[in-house]
Amino acid sequence: MAATGLFYVGAVLFVNGLLLLGFIEPKAAAIMNLFVGTLQVVTPTFLIFTANGDPDTILQASGLYLFGFTYLYVGIGLLGDLDTTGVGWFSLFVAIAAVGYSYVNFALLDNLPFGVIWLMWAFLWTLFFLVLGLKREALTRYTGWVTLIEAWVTAAIPGFLLLTGQWPATAVTAIVLGAIAVVMALVLLPTLRPPGRRTARAGEGGPAPVETPDQTYSRT
Repeated sequence: MAATGLFYVGAVLFVNGLLLLGFIEPKAAAIMNLFVGTLQVVTPTFLIFTANGDPDTILQASGLYLFGFTYLYVGIGLLGDLDTTGVGWFSLFVAIAAVGYSYVNFALLDNLPFGVIWLMWAFLWTLFFLVLGLKREALTRYTGWVTLIEAWVTAAIPGFLLLTGQWPATAVTAIVLGAIAVVMALVLLPTLRPPGRRTARAGEGGPAPVETPDQTYSRT
């Protein structure tokens, strides 16, 4: 059941990445956030109520609320055209908590791949905090691309492989995920530069037309 939720976390991160890059209108993205947010609140609630007191099941289910509350917060904010600082500062809480869940997966659950995945989520939610909470708009494009990549690498693909019983929970998988995370963070650095300006073509009179950067909506 948790794997199903993980797969659809990939879907909403994909949509939110496109939102950050300016390809989707805010209210159009709100619906998917509400759908997945609701799923990620119902799912852990069911898992906890049916866990029969098993601490490992309860511990793993508790982390799902971080996503559910994020997406409900975002969806309602987008529909209501609310200021983003609230969800931004909540994202800082999520980022810090994600480091803790990473430790749990490394040290207590012996789940190395998801130890790395939780660290990748901590990085992503830190970016959400910077863009939405502190209004660092220069990071918007970078955050959008990181969101798109993590949608597939940390959620959609692992979720699908878990559903099909093909997820390789090995140290090699953790190393591959770690390498992807480092390469992603570095390769996307050029997106931090502002879009270039176009100049007038040779032979055309008048002042050169200036292309200003798109005003991308800065919400997850």
